[in-house]
Amino acid sequence: MKNSAYLKKYVENHPNNKMAWYLLGKEYEESGQEGKAHYCYIQAGSVYEAFESSKIPDDLWMGYEAGILQETRREEKRSRLIRKVGLLLLVLLFMWLPSAQAPGLLATTPVGTDSEHPESSPVDSEPSLKDDEERLAAADPAPREEGTRFTAIGYPRTDQQGGSELGGLLRGNETGGQFEAVLGMERQGKWLSWSHRMPVVYGIQSLGNGRTAVQSYDLEACLCTPPDSARLQKEAVSWISKQESLAVLSSAMIRYKEKHGRWPAALQELTKPFPDNWLAGSNEHMREAFDPLLLMLQERGSLRQDDRSMAQGEASDGIERGIRPFFTEPLEVIVDTSNYRLAVVSGSVILRSYQVGLGGSKTPQGTFHISDKVVNPNGKSDGEFGSRGMQLSDTNYAIHGTNEPDSIGKDESLGCIRMGKKDVEELFDLLPMGTKVTIGKGGLPHQDLIPAKRFTLRKRQDQSNPHRTYRWLR
Repeated sequence: MKNSAYLKKYVENHPNNKMAWYLLGKEYEESGQEGKAHYCYIQAGSVYEAFESSKIPDDLWMGYEAGILQETRREEKRSRLIRKVGLLLLVLLFMWLPSAQAPGLLATTPVGTDSEHPESSPVDSEPSLKDDEERLAAADPAPREEGTRFTAIGYPRTDQQGGSELGGLLRGNETGGQFEAVLGMERQGKWLSWSHRMPVVYGIQSLGNGRTAVQSYDLEACLCTPPDSARLQKEAVSWISKQESLAVLSSAMIRYKEKHGRWPAALQELTKPFPDNWLAGSNEHMREAFDPLLLMLQERGSLRQDDRSMAQGEASDGIERGIRPFFTEPLEVIVDTSNYRLAVVSGSVILRSYQVGLGGSKTPQGTFHISDKVVNPNGKSDGEFGSRGMQLSDTNYAIHGTNEPDSIGKDESLGCIRMGKKDVEELFDLLPMGTKVTIGKGGLPHQDLIPAKRFTLRKRQDQSNPHRTYRWLR
């Protein structure tokens, strides 16, 4: 019960944190207080169901618990600081108003202590619940890596959302029965960083009878000698590349439907010459995935009409059709004018982040969409707009290359967004026509996120526009 006091305070201040309830239940269970433990497990709900049916390494529990304890101590420190500041202000008040009547002191009890309504404290009550005697087997077989599939989560995991997300993976694996390698995305505030170097952090294997084993691959965090992950890391690169292609393709299909009111019937509808070049080209992943992905998106569309989650049925449907898309939100662009950064995102995941050149107050803020995608604007690759241009909402503003590379990271344009040659050419292939672009101040991490091997679509159509002279505000 060494951490029970901190955990009790945490769950009383954060009663919706299911992972905290679960950890407190583990503390009570270890001390033999089964009634209290089972009350906590009831509050933990789905987290308890997911993790009790799984073989979880010790370092995973320690990571969750350490994060909660650290947050509790921070809250205590903030509370002490507020009390000290309040006392100081009270003293100053007495010094400046010596004749004023001293205010009465209110007797208070800190929130979360056992002295506040002890007879009704939910954590210390002894509910009459039947003991659950089902425990995991002491020694389960190690996870197997045959037929590996992949996914990714934010790592390290110390928050409630993290517990729920990993719990969802465990529940999904109970029915799948396949070895799943989990890659770790670095956290940057509210963002998760997608990269080609994401490490394998967990392996999940169904053991049958509703049980799942979890193997940690993190050498620094694991209280064990983790297996060699070299082969998994090599296979992960191929999975990452395929997921990027699926994200680009599904985004193009969604944007196409937004404009035309129907889904594209074939990949060729997305890869026409300018001005109907929704995609800059295609690759083998896209050609194989188009039909099953179309069926999946059509079903999600009907689910959305019923106010049901977009993600429902994704895993099983994807596996049955031979694809399993990781990204469920279409690609978007965020331009942060405060740190000269352009990011490609899907939900809370950043896939790419580039440094760009801007125009200070001349660069407009707001929401736009890509209305034109053109190769070699004005007929040349080394002109003022570089080799690629993406017009914003039929305005005179665009995202384009530049023949002044030293202007990147500065406010030297007349309002457009300037990019380096390799960056704008990769972005051109990543972003379908119709992509949403949001320009504003703040919000993005100040960090480049660019792979060594750029995303490139091989089979390309003619996307030049020799019949127009572009007059963007460079």
